[in-house]
Amino acid sequence: MKTSAIIVAAGSGSRFQSETPKQFLDLAGKPIVVRTIERFASAPSVDSIIVVLASENVTRLGPGGFSKPLKVVTGGATRAESVLNGLNAVDRETNIVAVHDGARPFVSVEEIERTIEKAKSTGAACLVGPVTDTIKTISGEEISGTLDRNKLRRALTPQIFKVEVLRRAFELGDLSDAVTDECYLVEKLGHPIAFVEGSVRNIKITHREDLELARIIIENS
Repeated sequence: MKTSAIIVAAGSGSRFQSETPKQFLDLAGKPIVVRTIERFASAPSVDSIIVVLASENVTRLGPGGFSKPLKVVTGGATRAESVLNGLNAVDRETNIVAVHDGARPFVSVEEIERTIEKAKSTGAACLVGPVTDTIKTISGEEISGTLDRNKLRRALTPQIFKVEVLRRAFELGDLSDAVTDECYLVEKLGHPIAFVEGSVRNIKITHREDLELARIIIENS
């Protein structure tokens, strides 16, 4: 089966409060998004990579310098629109699509491979992380209950699907800001999604303190 990776890096990074989009900030000598691309380029099961960038950033990243074929496409107004643009850019031979956040440079090749294998057998698989805090529900100004964290997981990326499953999910037509990941759409489709346990190192760089943590991870790797 041919696998294409869609790396979504079209966000504005407004929470980061930086003139440079966070995905292009330096992380130990390389832009964050380049480090992310390199992880997928190193994965044996990944055949090609599509990077989705905001229109003003498409010239920041050239197609050369990576060990896998790479295509850059323009993102949309929402994450869902950006992923759909990436999905429309995969070649016809693609059977499996892996969607990954461009600001998650520490996903391991082993995690990518395990999630691809699970998606091949089930049609949909999501890399997840443990929930270590106690999670409360609230009502008004009061705590109303406590959830069993043993039954909870944080959704990470990559989220990987057979291409026909993801296309059917997008045919539902919801491209709003409410769609924060692809599993949300596949859940609405009614297709079961397998989960694959991932590492706590697979952080998403969202705030400035995350970048400092990322630098510490590299220094201690």
